[in-house]
Amino acid sequence: MSPAATVSATDREILRGLAGEAAAIAALPAQEETRRLWRALNRRQPVRPMVMIDQVCWSELEAADPAALALRCADVACRGYERHLRRTLYQWRHFRVDMVVEPWIGVPLAVANSGFGLGIVEDVRATEAANDVVSHAYANILAEDADLERIRAPVVSHDRAESARRLERAQELFGGLLEPVPFILDSYTPYLSIWDPVSQWMGAEPALLALADRPAFMHALAERLTAGYLGMLDQMEAQGLLTGPQPLIHCTGAWSDELPDSTAPRRCRDLWMFGLAQVLGAASPRMFQEFEVAYASRICARFGLVYYGCCDPLDRKLAQVRRLPNVRKVSMSPWADQARGAAGLGRDYVFSRKPNPSHLAMTGWDPELVRRDLLATRAICAEHGCPLEYILKDLSTVRHQPQRLFDWARIAMEVVGAALPQGRGAGGVMVGG
Repeated sequence: MSPAATVSATDREILRGLAGEAAAIAALPAQEETRRLWRALNRRQPVRPMVMIDQVCWSELEAADPAALALRCADVACRGYERHLRRTLYQWRHFRVDMVVEPWIGVPLAVANSGFGLGIVEDVRATEAANDVVSHAYANILAEDADLERIRAPVVSHDRAESARRLERAQELFGGLLEPVPFILDSYTPYLSIWDPVSQWMGAEPALLALADRPAFMHALAERLTAGYLGMLDQMEAQGLLTGPQPLIHCTGAWSDELPDSTAPRRCRDLWMFGLAQVLGAASPRMFQEFEVAYASRICARFGLVYYGCCDPLDRKLAQVRRLPNVRKVSMSPWADQARGAAGLGRDYVFSRKPNPSHLAMTGWDPELVRRDLLATRAICAEHGCPLEYILKDLSTVRHQPQRLFDWARIAMEVVGAALPQGRGAGGVMVGG
C-alpha cells in the first residue's frame, strides 16, 4: 500500500492547496534578492540592516484569525504539515520582514537520541491554556555529587526504513509543488548549550550557587556534557545525519557564501551552530570564562560559523566571547548596554539586536516608542561600524491585538530603509513526519 494511501482526499487537497501557494511565492525573484542581502550581512558587508520575526504568540493570532490559521486536516502528521504551512503563509502576508520563501518542505528523519539520561522535575504555570509560553519552577535533581553518575552519553540511532516512508509519503503529498527535503536538525539549528539543560536539572539559583559552593562538581558536570555533545556529533557525522539546507540559525538568516549550500549529508564544519549560557548572565566574566568558554570552545571549534547568545546580556563579557572559535553573530538582548556592546563588537561580528518584546505587550500600544528604539540601535551601530540585524522574538503576548505585530514589522522595515515586497506566499518549513 502506498504510504500516502491512508491520507484522505480532503487532507491531501488541503495540503496541496497550501503547498501550491508556497510554491508560487518561492518562485518570485524577491526570494533570491533577500538571500543575497542575508549573505552580505553574514560576511559582514551589509547592504542594509536585516529584520526577522520569530517565536510569536501563535495562540493569540490563531484566535484572531481562525479562517487563516485553524487546522482542517484529520491525520496527525498532515496536521503538522498544515500548521507550519498556514503559519508561514500568515507570516508572509502580515509580518514577513526579511523572511525567505523556499521551494521545499522539510521532512524530519526518524532519528532517536537517548539524551543524557536525566528527566526534569518541574512545576508549570500558564496564564492562558492555549499559549505555549509558560513559567517553570525546576526541582534540583543534581543536589548530591553522586548524582553525576546518573548522566549518560547520548546515543544516536536512525530508523532508515521509517525515514524512507516519511519521504515517500511527503513526495506523494507535495510532489510537483514543493520538494520534500530530509532534516535532522531541530529548526535547522544545532542547539548545543551546556547550561540550559543544567538550569532545568537544578534550577537557576541552585546552579549559580553551585558554581561557587561546588566548583569541582560543576566542572565535572560541564565536562560530561561537553564530551556527550562531541560524541553525539561524531555519531551524527558518521551516520550521515547532518543533512538538509540551513536557512536559519536561532531565528536569523543563515545564508552564507562561506558554507556549502547543500541538501546532502555534511560535516559540522559545513554548518552554523547556536551556543548560549543564559543562566550565566548573572555570573562574572571570570566565571563565564571558567565555566562556559573553556568548554563551549571545544564545541564551537567543530562548526563553520557560530551564533552566540540569546537573552543573556553579553555586553560585559565580549572579551570572553571573542575567545570562542568561529563566532560570527552575537546576541544583544534587551538587557544589554547597546553602546558598550557595539564598542566591543565593532566590525568583527554581526550585532544581533533583540528588540524588547515588552513593547508589544504593554497596556497601550506606542508605535513611536518602537521607532525610537529601533533608530537608537541603528545610530549606535553606525557609530561603531557594526553590521546589524534586528531579531524580534520571545513574544508571549501582543494583548490579543495582532495589528501591533504587523505595525512593528512595517516600522522596522522603514527604519532599515526597505520597502516590503509585493505578493503573497509562504516559506520552507520543518514539519512533523
